[in-house]
Amino acid sequence: MRGIRPTKRVTALGSAGALVTATLIAGAVAAPSATADAGHGQDREARGAAIAADRAGKAGIDWQDCPADWGFVKPIQCGWVTVPLDYAHPNGKQIKLAVDRIGNTGTQAERQGALVYNPGGPGGSGMRFPTRVTNKNPIWANTAKAYDFVGFDPRGVGHSAPISCIDPQEFVKAPKADPVPDSTADKLAQRKLAAEYADGCAERSGEMLPQMTTPNTARDLDVIRAALGEKKLNFLGVSYGTYIGAVYGTLFPGHVRRMVVDSVVNPSREKIWYEANLDQDVAFEGRWKDWEDWVAKNDATFHLGDTRAEVQDQWLKLRATAKANPIGGVVGPAELIGFFQSAPYYDSSWVPVATVFSQYVAGDTQAIVDAAAPDLSDTAGNASAENGNAVYTAVECTDAKWPTSWKKWDRDNTRLNKDYPFMTWANAWMNLPCATWSAKQQTPVNVKTGKGLPAVLIVQSTNDAATPYEGAVELHQRFKGSRLITEKDAGSHGVTGLVNPCINTRVDTYLLTGKTDAADVTCAPHATPKP
Repeated sequence: MRGIRPTKRVTALGSAGALVTATLIAGAVAAPSATADAGHGQDREARGAAIAADRAGKAGIDWQDCPADWGFVKPIQCGWVTVPLDYAHPNGKQIKLAVDRIGNTGTQAERQGALVYNPGGPGGSGMRFPTRVTNKNPIWANTAKAYDFVGFDPRGVGHSAPISCIDPQEFVKAPKADPVPDSTADKLAQRKLAAEYADGCAERSGEMLPQMTTPNTARDLDVIRAALGEKKLNFLGVSYGTYIGAVYGTLFPGHVRRMVVDSVVNPSREKIWYEANLDQDVAFEGRWKDWEDWVAKNDATFHLGDTRAEVQDQWLKLRATAKANPIGGVVGPAELIGFFQSAPYYDSSWVPVATVFSQYVAGDTQAIVDAAAPDLSDTAGNASAENGNAVYTAVECTDAKWPTSWKKWDRDNTRLNKDYPFMTWANAWMNLPCATWSAKQQTPVNVKTGKGLPAVLIVQSTNDAATPYEGAVELHQRFKGSRLITEKDAGSHGVTGLVNPCINTRVDTYLLTGKTDAADVTCAPHATPKP
């Protein structure tokens, strides 16, 4: 399950917002040399990263109006940063990464440089980040005065040497098999699909796969820093973006100026990535129950039952109906999970998901078809969804060793499914290509504090489904001097984008001054959605 936005497909961590002209960077700043990577045998990559950053610092970025079909209008500008495909061979094959930016809204005197953003995934694009300024997002207004907002497509994503594993129209086709198996034959069919998907990745994107790793994305981030003319990086990472930040902070501790990580992937080597996904299954069940409680409390609006048990019964009934006869011929249990999982992900989905559910129970089947079925005419959207899933799979499968024994997968997921049935099997099948992955699987970076690492600000809600709370505690222990802001009794994924003054003011203060509280802080939850 991917730790970002949900997509409409779930068999395959979760798929998962009046300005001065952008300030031109006058003169490139030579990049400081990279510190040696943590971990044996990565010195070549460290040297390669330093060479690439030095080169990018001299070249800078040729900012232009964005291509019309990218959907970003002036004053947002776009450009490219060139990075080695393989940092062990910095003079070998190069790929281009797409970047965009909007200049700070304050004066030149107020400007503190660039703030670079990653929304998660793996497979998410950060290119929408500058639209927080053009859309006048009030949460980010203070920070926008001081910083250029910079987004990028990570390697393999979007415009940055995109990878693919399957034909996009085939990828979104529905209905897919129910993720919850009824028999050994069902499991065999899913195993076959997963192996075929892994083979498709190798066939369509083989050259890229061994280099689709979080450490390489962290190195790319350092090259982008240098190309921006920044001596040190200001970074905001959400969801999987927190793991990029954790690895960057380990590999380049002296290059960090400010870093905010929000909704944290557990950086422990033991958790990346097999165990992290099992933990996610447990957390999703908890947050699903939170949503059902809220739906029951608002029974006067949704008419789905006034207890959690009644709402769950409606869900199981819907699921059984869709399994027996896919709704509209296209929405089966897999498509339902693809749509309904957005409720445990994001509080902003609570009302829309409950509304569609309510409409269905009242007799309107079209609402659920419109919400959960793929749109085969949206070829661009389908290509983007397929690409996101390909990158998700490539990064997680290549980052770390995965179990190859089907018995282990079967035992672990059968056990979990008994108590945490909402996401367990859907998540298992999404990750199973890693069991037959063709590219060499790496050993994850040992995330830790290095010389020069400043105070990192960690923000996390206690009931997060996609990145359970323990991940924030783990990173807090590993990054000495970090500060943890806990949003208690809340569970939306991605806390810094929500209105909660207790959090918003602290994030602003940190980004604008570098100051954190003297001790960790616990904040009350943001407002619960209203029907």
